[in-house]
Amino acid sequence: MKPALLGAYAAFAIGTMAFASAPLAAQAHDHAHAVAAPAVPAAIIAALADPKRPKADVDRDAVRHPGELLAFAGIKPGMKVADVMMGGGYFTRILASAVGPQGKVYGYQAAEFIGFRPAYGDEQKAVVADYPAVAPLSMSLAEIAFPEKLDAIITVQNYHDLHLGNLPADLASTVGKRLYDALKPGGVLLVVDHVANTDPDFTVPAKLHRIDPAAARAEIEKAGFTFAGESKLLADPADPHDKNVFDPTIRGKTDQFVYLFRKPG
Repeated sequence: MKPALLGAYAAFAIGTMAFASAPLAAQAHDHAHAVAAPAVPAAIIAALADPKRPKADVDRDAVRHPGELLAFAGIKPGMKVADVMMGGGYFTRILASAVGPQGKVYGYQAAEFIGFRPAYGDEQKAVVADYPAVAPLSMSLAEIAFPEKLDAIITVQNYHDLHLGNLPADLASTVGKRLYDALKPGGVLLVVDHVANTDPDFTVPAKLHRIDPAAARAEIEKAGFTFAGESKLLADPADPHDKNVFDPTIRGKTDQFVYLFRKPG
C-alpha cells in the first residue's frame, strides 16, 4: 500500500518458478520443479525505454524488475490488461506501451483510495493524459468490473490492502471473484506483495502492510483460480518479515512473493 494510506487504513534473471505440486505450506519458498523463465520480449523492452515515463519511475526499475515481471505474466502486444490498484501508474504506463495500439489497458484506482487521498485521482488523470489508450476506472473495490473480458490482470504490492481492518471482512473474496469473472478463460492474474510470516487469519496486513503468501494463495484459489507458477525474482531472505514495509530499515528491501494464477479454460 502507498504511504499516504497508512494512517487511513492503520541480476535481471527472473529466477525460478515453483509449481503447484508441492504442499501448500511449503510453496512460498519451494524451489522444486524449477523451469527456465521466458526472456523479456522486445515489446516490453521498448516500453521500458519509452521517453514519456517519469524519471522517478525509470530510476526504480533496477529494484522493481518490471520487465521480468511482465514477461512472467506473458504480457504481449494486443492484449487487454488491467492494472488493479494502480497507485501512481508505474506499471500502467509500461503496460500501455507494451500492449501497443491494438491492445487496451484499464487503470483501476479504488474509490476508497481516492476518497482518502484525492491525489490518487490526479495521478490517474496524469497517466491518461500521457497514454490516451489507458481507460481509467474508479468504482469501489466491491464493485470492480471491466467493460470487456481481459487477458491479464496485475496487482502489485496491493493485495494485502483488501484485508485492512476498516474494510469488510469478506472484501478479498468479493474482489477475487470479480477479478476471476473479468478474465477470459485462460486469462492470468499476477499478484506481487510483501511477505508476512504465517498468518492464516489475516491479522498482519493492517499492522505491517504484508500478507502471508500461503493464505493469499488459498484465498485466490478459492475464487476459482488455479496456481500457474511462482517467481523468486523479488525474494530477499534477509527480510525478517516482522517490520512494517515503511520502516526505513526495510523499505525498498522487502521479501516479496510473485504468484501467477490462471482462470481455467
